[in-house]
Parts: sequence; structure tokens; C-alpha cells
Amino acid sequence: MFQTFKEWFWLERFWLPPTIKWSDLEDHDGLIFVKPSHLYMTIPYAFVLIIIRHFFQKFIASPLAKTFGIKEEVQKKIIPNAVLENFFKHSTRKPSQTDIYGLAKKCNLTERQVERWFRIRQNQDRPCKMKKFQESCWRFTFYLIITIAGIAFLYDKPWVYDLWEVWNGYPRQDFLATVIHHLAAVSLMSFSWCANYIRSGTLVMIVHDVADIWLESAKMFSYAGWKQTCNALFFIFSAVFLISRLIIFPFWILYCTLILPLHYLQPFFSYIFLNLQLMVLQVLNLYWSYLILKMLKRSIFTKSIRDVRSDTESEHEEEEEEEEEKEEATEGKETDRLKNSLGANRHLIPNGQHGC
Repeated sequence: MFQTFKEWFWLERFWLPPTIKWSDLEDHDGLIFVKPSHLYMTIPYAFVLIIIRHFFQKFIASPLAKTFGIKEEVQKKIIPNAVLENFFKHSTRKPSQTDIYGLAKKCNLTERQVERWFRIRQNQDRPCKMKKFQESCWRFTFYLIITIAGIAFLYDKPWVYDLWEVWNGYPRQDFLATVIHHLAAVSLMSFSWCANYIRSGTLVMIVHDVADIWLESAKMFSYAGWKQTCNALFFIFSAVFLISRLIIFPFWILYCTLILPLHYLQPFFSYIFLNLQLMVLQVLNLYWSYLILKMLKRSIFTKSIRDVRSDTESEHEEEEEEEEEKEEATEGKETDRLKNSLGANRHLIPNGQHGC
């Protein structure tokens, strides 16, 4: 049964043009072609990247963060409460006002105390600025190296400057350096590898990696509190993103994969499947572009930029922290006012008598 499925899955009519067979992709005459089995190399490479990332964050990102003035944050502790903890884990992290009222009655607490407990508990599950900086620093370095490597290995390739060369002579010779471009690839990149779409695959990757360098650098400076530098880098990121994803990708790359092949080949299954994935990718690009434009609009009027690609819960993190600080300040003022009031009243008490 497995053999039958394997034979069906690798049918040539799914992956290759009608005039091409798998035997044509065997190494011959000094030409080396990529093979689906090469993707197994991504498994040990993934573990190696995890190890490299760990040491990078510990010995490079952490000292760099401290240089920027980012310190390890001490999270506020909450009083253990089994009822609230059970509700937090099994019901919802954000209780409604009705839930808060019921929990306050059940735990013999005030509604403000319950709200404060849930707010601190939510913050305990969020990464601190140090952790966020480490992750952004790693991604910035990874994208920078991948982009530089891509430019270094592609700058003298004819298909970078002439898209007609992408499909000229298909199936084509492969270059060992392109393996670097496919280590982090998922379904789209894996498919382009198996179907030998190396040239178009490398072009897609470099177009989508070049903007992320600026995004991660902007986030690093944001966590460090360098707001003006962050804003400048974000504007650069926005320009690079919009140009690469809304102009270069649809009018060059998609044109290359969707229109140009018809001059060389008849439409076949993998051609249709590849372009469907690329069009889905373009829809996502349009969605992200919409969010980026919203952020630009907000930054112009409010001078505040938040990363739309972070977790949805983190969007309200700053607002909650500000609200918590206001509550603490209010409680502090109330305490001071009470102390001052008691102090003033003592002067009004007759000698020999004591206040309750």
C-alpha cells in the first residue's frame, strides 16, 4: 500500500512537464541536479541552527542588549489563588465584568484586586524585553546572512537580470550554494526544490528576506528605547517591503513563473500548483501591506509604532502596563492622602487622649 501511494505521489505528470521524465534529472555529463531526498539534510541542519541560536542569544545578543541599556525585568509576583488560577487556565485569560464580579465574591476580594491579579498573571506569560531583543537580534542576523549569501551567489547568475533565463534549458544545472536558500523553506520552497524550480525559488526567497532585516533591526532599537532610530528603520522597512512585495514580486517574479513558462512549456500540474501557492503568498503580502500602511498612518498622527507581526495579546501590553502604573499611582496618592489626613487630625485631639 505504501509503495502504491509512493508511486502515485511521484507521478511525473504531477511534478514535471509532459516532455520531461525523472530520468532526465539524474546526474549526467558533469551536471548535478537537486533531488527530493536532499531535503532530509534540513533535519540535522535545523538542530544545528537551534544550538547556534542558543549560544548566539547567550553570548552575543544578551551582552548587546545590556549595552543598549536593556535589563532583565523582575516580574511582579501575585498572591497564589487556586480559584483564580483555575479560572485563568481553564476558562479564559480575560474575564468579563460579570466574571470578575463573581470571582471577587467567591474569593472575598474587591473587583479591582481581581482585575489586578489577572493583569499581572497575563504579564507573567509574556516575554520580557530582553527575550524579545534576543529573538529579534537572532532573526536580524539570520536574515542578514541569508540575504548577503543570496546576493553573493546570485549576482552573476543570468536569470537574476533576464527572467527569460529562469526557464531556458529546463531542467537545469544546480549549484550547491542554493541549498542555503532552502534550509528554512516550508511547503512552497520544498515543492520548488522537488520540482527543480531552483532559479525561481531563489528569486522568491531573496525578495521576501530583504525587508525582514530592517524590521528586526527596528524592533531591536524599539526594545532598547531608541524611538527615533526605530521609527527611521521602520520607515525604511516599509519602503523596502512595499516595493519588494507589491512591485517586484507580482510584476517580476509572478510574471516570471506564470507567463514566461508558457513560451517554453505546456501548462502542467506542478506549474499550476506552484503559481497557486505564489498567488496565496501575494494575497498575504497585500494583507501585511495593509497593516503596515495602518501603522504608518498611526505613527504619523500618534508618533507610536507597534509591531503588527507580534502576538495579538502584546498589542494591549503597553496599555495595560500604563493602566497598572496609573492604578499604583492612584493607590499611592490615596495612601499618602490618608496618612496626611491622620497626621492633621492628631493635632486636633486634646492632650491626654488618643485616636482610635
